[in-house]
Amino acid sequence: MMRGVARRGARDVVKGEGAGHIMAETVNVGDKIRTLREQLELSQAELAERAGCEVVLIEQLEAGQTAAGLAPLIKITRALGCRLGTLLDDDTRVGPVLTRADEATAATRFGTAGAPQLDFFALAADKSARHMEPFLITAEPTDGDYELSSHEGEEFIYVLEGVLEIVYGTDAIVLEAGDSIYYDSIVPHHVHAAGDATAKFLAVVYAPF
Repeated sequence: MMRGVARRGARDVVKGEGAGHIMAETVNVGDKIRTLREQLELSQAELAERAGCEVVLIEQLEAGQTAAGLAPLIKITRALGCRLGTLLDDDTRVGPVLTRADEATAATRFGTAGAPQLDFFALAADKSARHMEPFLITAEPTDGDYELSSHEGEEFIYVLEGVLEIVYGTDAIVLEAGDSIYYDSIVPHHVHAAGDATAKFLAVVYAPF
């Protein structure tokens, strides 16, 4: 159940940090973007044009100098002709994928420079041809410096620990442990921990290919 909804002006980005006892092993998204781009024989400028982003973002991602927000990353994967999961997967297998509590070890950080980040721990990285992306995510509080972002698809969030604030359009929605929300990602939004403590939540993201 939603604890509170307030009206507020638009802004956004994304945030996060550590995930409890789970140790982070960062997935090198930039290397995978470079490999896929070179396989398509695209220059960084051509990929940027296809994805509708600045070429400097592609350059910084491939050099490991920045972490992209989820929205531009989804646009980049579409421009590369692949799923979001392709950048996060280590390998794939057919059939059910079981992830034990201590196995979600690869963290991918989303966000923009100068803003708090969200650390994503993939829960089904080995599942091939999947249509949903389930994640365990840890978020940090915001200092108010963020921007709203949007992308095609839908998102489901279930709060496990702490208090989460979701800015959705001009609404600010506060969720506590046990609360959940399902929304269309095309509406500008931002997810961050509320108050002074981190928050942990389960998120399922659907981005049409």
